[in-house]
Parts: sequence; C-alpha cells; structure tokens
Amino acid sequence: MALGEQNGNQVSSAEPAPLEQGAAGDEPRLIAETGLPARIAAIAGPVVEQLGYRLVRIKVSSGEECTIQVMAERPDGTMTVEDCEAISRALSPVFDVNEPIDRAYRLEISSPGIDRPLVRRSDFERYAGHLLKVEMEVPVGGRKRFRGILDGVEGDNARLTRDDPKAGEDPAVLLPITDMGEAKLVLTDELVSEALRAEKAAKRELREAKKEQRRLKQAKKADKKAAKKPATAATR
Repeated sequence: MALGEQNGNQVSSAEPAPLEQGAAGDEPRLIAETGLPARIAAIAGPVVEQLGYRLVRIKVSSGEECTIQVMAERPDGTMTVEDCEAISRALSPVFDVNEPIDRAYRLEISSPGIDRPLVRRSDFERYAGHLLKVEMEVPVGGRKRFRGILDGVEGDNARLTRDDPKAGEDPAVLLPITDMGEAKLVLTDELVSEALRAEKAAKRELREAKKEQRRLKQAKKADKKAAKKPATAATR
C-alpha cells in the first residue's frame, strides 16, 4: 500500500517539451537490480518506457518509512518536475494492483542527478572524460573498487584510467560492464559545468520550439480567416 508520492528534487525547472510515447528505445540496461528491486523494476519498467522515458534504477530503502525510488530520465538524459509527476500518475495505479511490496511504502520518482549512475552502454559513451567510481560484482585483478577517468567503451568493457595506481602498475584498466554492481559519476566542477551547459541548451531549444509553435498557430489562424472571407467578383 502506497503512503503517498514524492517527486525527486534533482530535476530541471524548465517546462518539458512534448514527449512521444514509446520514444525511449529498447537499449537494455547492462547494470540492473537483483532481488526485490529487480521484481519492482519488472513492473515499473514497461510503464515508464511506454510513456517515452528510460528506467535508470530502482532502489528500496527501509527504516521508519519504506521508500521505493524510481529513477528515470528522458532519452536525452533530461528530466523535469512535470516528467516525474507524469510517471507517478501512471505508476501509482499499477503498483496499487500489483502490490510490489508487502508493507506500506512511499513512492518517489526522481531524476538520475548530476552524479548519476551509469547503466547503459550509451551512458558510458556519453560521459567519457569524467571521473567515475565503480563497484564490481566480479573482481578484476583481485579488486572490486575502481576510481578514475572514464575513457569510453571498448567492446563490452569500460576503459578507465585509474587515479590511484601503485608504483609500476598500469593505470589503464578494462572493466566488463555487465560484471559491475554500480558505476557512478563523481561530482566535479567539470561535470557541474557540463550539466549547466546542457540545461541552458535545453531551455534554448524549448524557447525555439515554442516560438515555432506560435508561428504555426498564427499561420493556421490566418489561413482560417482567409478561407472564411467571402469571394467577390470584379465588376465594371
């Protein structure tokens, strides 16, 4: 039983552009949940994707109050408050029917945030050049934790240049993405600056889209007005 809905606060305040349903594509998540979060993802994923968003992660936190966090994004990586509300409205009745958990919970919809988890191959390609920390499910070279600059993707592996190599060690390492438990960006000035630039660009595109919509609306109105105007025959 849901106690209520809460929207994450790491979202853009800009009004969202219309999102085509089913526009999220079918790129699979290479890093996914297990156990209870995986069962909840099986319920939430199709609903989120049908709306045109991409599911990023499901997290269940317990304590005084159980919370189911559904992290999602638009295909371009953005997310607005209105997007979170749209997903909440669609998921709530589905969860009411399927009962994803056997106790009272609070549903929270959020964006991935700036220091986001990477879960798809395209995520690792998009954020190449940024600082990343990785927790492996399967050890590589006898270790599970890695931190360094993401250098992109090679096959099914992420290329990482470690920032803590010991003397004589090669800082470059290939980490199988499907063997990762979690891969998360580290908050840096460069990452924040890139996020701000992306938000400004999104707002600029939205302004241009609205301007074009107004132009088309005015043109349509003028056409209707011209069509209603009675035709007159020229006389001598």
